[in-house]
Amino acid sequence: MVKETQGTYRITDLDVNERPRERMEKVGASGLSTAELLAILLRVGVEGENAVELGARLLDKFGGLTGLQKADFQDLCSVHGLGPAKAAQLKAAIELGYRLLKENPDMKGSISSPVDAADLIRYKMQGLNQEELWVILLDTRNRMIHIEEVYKGSLNSSQVRVAELFKAAIVRNAASIILAHNHPSGDPSPSPEDATLTRAVCEVGKMMDIEVLDHLVIGRGSFISMKEQGLGFA
Repeated sequence: MVKETQGTYRITDLDVNERPRERMEKVGASGLSTAELLAILLRVGVEGENAVELGARLLDKFGGLTGLQKADFQDLCSVHGLGPAKAAQLKAAIELGYRLLKENPDMKGSISSPVDAADLIRYKMQGLNQEELWVILLDTRNRMIHIEEVYKGSLNSSQVRVAELFKAAIVRNAASIILAHNHPSGDPSPSPEDATLTRAVCEVGKMMDIEVLDHLVIGRGSFISMKEQGLGFA
């Protein structure tokens, strides 16, 4: 566990005009770099490296915020300058960001495009280490009601019970749904099985009078709308 010793470099060791907390007070959180925001969470650096530099090293090591989100707890703890306490702070901050978006659908208003839908879920989905299939439930005005996380693990059309994808929609009286799953490899290119599953879900949706608006495949930093690609949609 990292301890604050005499050799630890604190944010207060920086010039007052370069300290992230003071800069946030002046310019707001949006005016800070990602490394500076991490520095506020980390609070202290290590010998020869202040908190901002430690934040920059973390971003470089893990490939940006997405990589940092995807890293497991032990990976973070093993980084020189972190330890369990700081790793927990970083993981907590990332999770809070996702929950804020998920629990406040009015922040996004109605969903009118694949980008709107992807913005609701890719923050967390692109950081998952295994494949998951989620269902976004929408009301008659295309506003999000709920996100149901249905399947985890390797997915194929023969394993997925299509009726299971509509269970939450029926309970919550959703007018339509959007499917979304991730590709942990980072490549969002849909597979033939993705198209087969989408086709089956659309057919059941028509029978149940619950429209399937899209099926999104989330990769690292990008996504694909299967409806826009004409895959699985008539």
